[in-house]
Amino acid sequence: MRKVAVVVGSLRRESINLRFAKALARLAEGRMVFDLVDLSDVPLYNDDLWQQPPAGVLRLKRELDAADAVLFVTPEYNRSIPAVTKNVVDWGSRPYGQNSWAGKPAAIVGTSPGAIGTAVAQAQLRSILVGCGVRLLGQPEVYFQTKAGLIADDFSIADDKTRAFLAGFIAKFADHIERVAARSSTP
Repeated sequence: MRKVAVVVGSLRRESINLRFAKALARLAEGRMVFDLVDLSDVPLYNDDLWQQPPAGVLRLKRELDAADAVLFVTPEYNRSIPAVTKNVVDWGSRPYGQNSWAGKPAAIVGTSPGAIGTAVAQAQLRSILVGCGVRLLGQPEVYFQTKAGLIADDFSIADDKTRAFLAGFIAKFADHIERVAARSSTP
């Protein structure tokens, strides 16, 4: 079973994107193992810190390197990605020659109370990740609008149509991971 590092671009305990990530993890049970990456101890990127890398950065790099894929669950702040998300991308891409993103299969999702979900943030993140060599899933795009009661307390999806759409996303993401892995192992 493939291991997916889940990067949630919010540090808030009650983040709607964290709830969304947990709901997706529940839908993925039996196909993939989702591991939420702890970002609370990762400092702002500073190249000087590579002289004595902080423990949180070393742990982040180990988790990214050990994962078969990455799922970015990004909020949208002021029509952009949160600093937490960009910070993870920057740490993961360095030091030179040790880019944890290169060739890694990934997908981007996000949720917001707004009608367009996190479409603008996802577009910006997509542009950044392509530059880092990430193998992004292009379709389906998931611009999820959070509504009260849609994600239950047990992280199940209450609406059948929404659950089916998100299960379809999970299936496409799992297939994407396998395709990238097969290409990587072909001489």
